[in-house]
Amino acid sequence: MAQASPPDRPKLLVIEDDEGLRRQLKWSYEDYEVVPAGDRGAAIDALRLHEPAVATLDLGLPPDPDGTSEGFSTLVELLRLKPNMKVIVASGHGARESALKAIELGAYDFYQKPVVIDELGLIVRRAFHLANIEAENRRLRQTAGAGALPGLITAAPEMQKVVRMIERVADTRVSVMLLGASGTGKEVLARALHSRSKRADGPFVAINCAAIPETLLESELFGYEKGAFTGAIKSTEGKIELAEGGTLFIDEIGDVPLPVQVKLLRFLQERVIERIGGRRTMPVDTRVVCATHRDIDAMVKAGSFREDLYYRLAEIVIRIPSLAERVGDAPLLAEFFLDRFGKELGRTGKALSADARTAINAWHWPGNVRELENRIKRALILSDDKRVTAADLDLDAGSNEPLNLKTARELADRRAIRHAMARVDGNVTAAAKLLGISRPTLYDLARQYEIAL
Repeated sequence: MAQASPPDRPKLLVIEDDEGLRRQLKWSYEDYEVVPAGDRGAAIDALRLHEPAVATLDLGLPPDPDGTSEGFSTLVELLRLKPNMKVIVASGHGARESALKAIELGAYDFYQKPVVIDELGLIVRRAFHLANIEAENRRLRQTAGAGALPGLITAAPEMQKVVRMIERVADTRVSVMLLGASGTGKEVLARALHSRSKRADGPFVAINCAAIPETLLESELFGYEKGAFTGAIKSTEGKIELAEGGTLFIDEIGDVPLPVQVKLLRFLQERVIERIGGRRTMPVDTRVVCATHRDIDAMVKAGSFREDLYYRLAEIVIRIPSLAERVGDAPLLAEFFLDRFGKELGRTGKALSADARTAINAWHWPGNVRELENRIKRALILSDDKRVTAADLDLDAGSNEPLNLKTARELADRRAIRHAMARVDGNVTAAAKLLGISRPTLYDLARQYEIAL
């Protein structure tokens, strides 16, 4: 019987003039197909032939084995031919100065000789991980809408659970409540749910309750008849009517005042509405999807949100993880926004520098996707170089560190709670057990940090 051929291994380009070290690296990295090169010409030929995603580069290449000039020239040419390549530079010559220059020229990381196989192997694995995420991002952009939720860019396992949930409930008639912090993409997911439903040909109507004064919210939702109040010069449809046959997305449902909650509950129970100043009821076939960043359970307990309305709106609850919880999504989205806004602003051809990628991965993103979007747009406008740096993003190394122990502890608690909730699909009891704390303690921490459980 013929033996099955081994699966394709990722190609790792090793540019090193020491033949003995090349052989050692080749045998040490069994998980990769190591492509060796001893000088710049061989490295360029190997790049064109094999198109590896990651390379290790010794700066001391002939004809300047005791210096760095040839190594830096090789780095520049490699990145010119393949800008997305992750090049890990190694050198024993003036390590600090060489490291700064290598990163400035676009290297992914720097490693000081002598080589320690295990440590360099860890850097190589991380480089391949990031290269794979970026390749997936490019694939998603090329096949937008095919097999993924429209408008959603993600490779994180935490968000894949959300995607599967959206796809399962899209074709049902149930009301859906999306819970997540501001900037996590609640409206993007609501639109994706609508586009995957049988109502996709109908209208998608959105209303943000936090942006509308309480006195106007009822008329915005339910409409009004001519003469109902001063200024009502003609009969006007509300958002619920406008969404007939489609989906109504009510954002920040937690900001709806109690009197309007009563009227909204009646609509959900009877599927009829009555305009302000009107005397007749009208049946309306509209599916409701709502969202909030508030702790809605706490609001129900406090009496500021009706329990019966909550159960009508939250037939299915989907919790959206923060950007900090979505492993690998921050650099993925950064590349997407860099491409998108680069085209919009006429600033194409820019790429993220290695220190920018490091800063993006390290930052805790309190403003979530919206903050990342704004930082990328700002950097594109202000940066005059081909590479967007951490400084352009206003994410310098010092700003990534918490200012004090209390801040650091709070950040760690938030991440641990959200990771635990994501791993157990929102089961509070299981999350408390996973964290090694009691259920009441978990609820206390969630209230303290304003985390919706």
